[in-house]
Amino acid sequence: MENILSIGTAFLVLAITWCAPVRAADTAPNYPSRNIRFVVTYVPGGGTDLVARQVGERLTEAWGQQVIIDNRPGAGGIIGTEIVANASPDGHTFLLGTSAGMVTQPLLVAKAPYDPLRAFAPVSLLTVDSHTLYVTASLPVSNLKELIAYAKSRPGSLSYGSAGPGSPNHMNMEQFKHVAGIDLLHVPYKGSAQSMTDLVAGRIQVMWGSTAALVQQAKNGKLKALAVGGPQRLGVLPDVPTVAEAGLPKLELNMPWFSIFVPAKTPRPIITKINAQVVRTLTDPEMVKRLEGYGYDAHSSTPEELGELLRKEYQRVKALLSVLKISPEQTQ
Repeated sequence: MENILSIGTAFLVLAITWCAPVRAADTAPNYPSRNIRFVVTYVPGGGTDLVARQVGERLTEAWGQQVIIDNRPGAGGIIGTEIVANASPDGHTFLLGTSAGMVTQPLLVAKAPYDPLRAFAPVSLLTVDSHTLYVTASLPVSNLKELIAYAKSRPGSLSYGSAGPGSPNHMNMEQFKHVAGIDLLHVPYKGSAQSMTDLVAGRIQVMWGSTAALVQQAKNGKLKALAVGGPQRLGVLPDVPTVAEAGLPKLELNMPWFSIFVPAKTPRPIITKINAQVVRTLTDPEMVKRLEGYGYDAHSSTPEELGELLRKEYQRVKALLSVLKISPEQTQ
């Protein structure tokens, strides 16, 4: 388990170093020639939607063509991802690719409608998200150790939410349960927004959630933030310890990543042009500051680096699912 989880930390360190743009002349001068459809595989209001809208706004300004966000939630990201896999490879349809839709879900579906390693052309990494363990304000715990003790004294009585089977929320909680030795009830949703609403309302009690999407609720006292999933504390939650500091040094969680993919066979000059503009966008100090304010770190990459990340993560998650004994039948 430790070897598998350590790969996640190595990936995070590698991702932070990726910021080099593709250096090339404008080899696609007439691109884009019309509006761009940017498919987001979750409902409006979640972290993926937020990042897509921030990046899409900048691309619209740069190119003079509207980047239209198209939210297509369902099946843990499979529905929206399949739409892009079948789209015309002309560069006018983007996918906000996530670690769930591009890695976990295809491994959890007996007959996935697309092969993530073949159906897409990678463009650039966008962000590496951080997950924070939140509990509803009414739960009588104030730190990670108290939550574990509370859960052990009441097996199966606490429920946790996720954006669906195989989502980062689900996978991270299953790893947490495995390492902490606790039993929690999984309540899957079609996206993060409703699960976050129910967490604040107390209809579910626990969730590993996007720091960006829930940080204000924690600051306002509507939620309690107990631990940060990454290896370092976050500037937006400076008083919240990492899971290692909180007492679980062997727990190294998956850091969800967001990226841009286009359909396979999209011409390389178009990919090069998109990548160059995305890199300019994500290295702009104003954009970096804006994303940091939401709890995200901006990270760009070359298409080759993103492709390598996808392949490595696919193998890592495949091994992790075996360790956690999670099969397609268990996620139906």
